Amino acid sequence: MAKILIVGGGFGGVVAAESLAKKLGDEHEITLVSRSRKFLFFPALVRLAFGQCEKDEIVLDIREAMFDRKVRFVEGEVARIYPTERHVTFAWGDVVGEMPYDFLVLALGRRLRTELVAGFFEHAHHLLRLDSAREFGIAARRFDQGHAVIGYCPGARLPVPVFETAFALSRLLEERGKRDSCKITVVSSETPDEMFGGIPMSEALNGALKSHRIELVSDFAITEVTPNSIIANDGRTLNYDLNMLIPPFGGTGALVGTGITDAEGYVRVDTRMRVEGIERVYAAGDCVNFDGPKMGHMAVRQGEVAAENLAAEIQGMAPTVKYDHEMMLVIDAGGNESIYVHKDLWSNEEANIQHSRFWAWAKRKQELYWKAKHA
Repeated sequence: MAKILIVGGGFGGVVAAESLAKKLGDEHEITLVSRSRKFLFFPALVRLAFGQCEKDEIVLDIREAMFDRKVRFVEGEVARIYPTERHVTFAWGDVVGEMPYDFLVLALGRRLRTELVAGFFEHAHHLLRLDSAREFGIAARRFDQGHAVIGYCPGARLPVPVFETAFALSRLLEERGKRDSCKITVVSSETPDEMFGGIPMSEALNGALKSHRIELVSDFAITEVTPNSIIANDGRTLNYDLNMLIPPFGGTGALVGTGITDAEGYVRVDTRMRVEGIERVYAAGDCVNFDGPKMGHMAVRQGEVAAENLAAEIQGMAPTVKYDHEMMLVIDAGGNESIYVHKDLWSNEEANIQHSRFWAWAKRKQELYWKAKHA
């Protein structure tokens, strides 16, 4: 019986655990480790902030879901991973000390590197944690005049909530009759094309931005946040009355010194999701070193591929399933301006970009489908 350890309870980890349980049944011991038993559906945090859904609609209990699938669940904080010695150590939780394994799936997600932007922790709102989304929502509902700056910091890898926040804020102000007294600016050091992995998004977004009277500044590399201003690396300053910023991302500290990460801390993997240079170790989700944005559906597919190949390896077969680095997303801009994008980031084929109110509806249905399938 092989001991399979999956570290991380996000999209990639949950899907890998479920897929392995389905493929291997009771023949092997599968353990999923997460710092929390609660799975948060991150794509819905913009809607949560603007009061369009409740916490219970976007939070699932992983422990119960894993129990139903005969996967052992361990709640705890991983302190260190030893891929050559094949064990991990825990700082706290259900297990304290070492846990050995035969096969490992790394799904540790990304770390928010807020320390790279001076004053971020003290003065910036963001939408990447449940409490942070709630705090921003309170601030947004109080905002009725002045300047709102929605920013994408250098090193951020998640552009969708930047634009969805700007559009949702504009709609909220329109509903309250306050839009004319407020200015909304989206700032980034990159163009929309660059933010979305080289996809020609500028034209697709320009119409919606213009319709909502949102200014876009694409040469503003955020380096500092003060109580009332956001400062770029060239010294330019934007004063604000409300802000929401997506901070820089980086790899998790638990892998420092392991030799399996790149300069930003992301795990080096091949197209079969195997960690380079280490046997019996796979990785999926935001912790891997693939280029472009880091999104939930990518983590799901990577988790599936990792599980397929790991199961094959356990059964004495060669891992043959390859991951295709596709980006598929919806930006909810409201009404017919909502944008659907599909692009294989590793091919030269043109992106499929469409506008329709249907896509915002489809995004909500996908959220409901995920909850029903994984609860």
